Amino acid sequence: MPHAVARLRAERLARSAKPFLARGGPKGVRCADCRMLTSHCMCAWRPDVATRAGMCLLMADIEALKPSNTGWLIADVVADTFAFAWARTEVDPALLRLLADPQWQPYVVFPGAFAEPARVVHEVAHPSADVRPLFILLDGTWDEARKMFRKSPYLQRFPVLSLDAAQCSRYTLRRSQSDAHFCTAEVGAMCLALADEQLAADALDAYLDVYTHRYLQAKQQRPVDVHDAVHTRLREVAPLCQIDP
Repeated sequence: MPHAVARLRAERLARSAKPFLARGGPKGVRCADCRMLTSHCMCAWRPDVATRAGMCLLMADIEALKPSNTGWLIADVVADTFAFAWARTEVDPALLRLLADPQWQPYVVFPGAFAEPARVVHEVAHPSADVRPLFILLDGTWDEARKMFRKSPYLQRFPVLSLDAAQCSRYTLRRSQSDAHFCTAEVGAMCLALADEQLAADALDAYLDVYTHRYLQAKQQRPVDVHDAVHTRLREVAPLCQIDP
């Protein structure tokens, strides 16, 4: 069954008046499941790990259509991933129901400098049998994410999880205004680690490296070596991965 981001992408395509043409990426026929060129398909490398944490992706208008979107990778790894299109003037009722579900403790993941100090937290409450963390990720460009953060009043009652990340982003498929700006999958991996989901965090982190490498190899029309460092690391950190290279 398609995951939440795949379904959102299909819905957005259905509403499009013309085909979406990705700029700057590899050209050719893509796999419908992983969005890679069929010659560089990575479906067999999807990690299979159990998680209690959930992810809620609020996605800017065409974000789900972009092959370089890494929220898709989160949905591949985290079973309880939810995806919603963001709009300033309306809110999906399903999103409001999710945020009101007592099994979840939502956290809006965003730099604390943009929130009232009383809302900012740097740690996640330990998951219990009854309450699990739900990380709300604002998936878009930095300017789009700031707009979503400012203009989503239904998020104002939730704590803002501010990540203290010392490293620089490794993501190379898009330009960023700052090395401190992380792609969505990198943020998701940090959140999983804070929720004591280290196996899932490592799997997502390694999966992102495989995705980035294969994307660039496809763009440069180069073959993939499944025994290189990034594929080896994914095999090591996600032993339950159903791999058939």
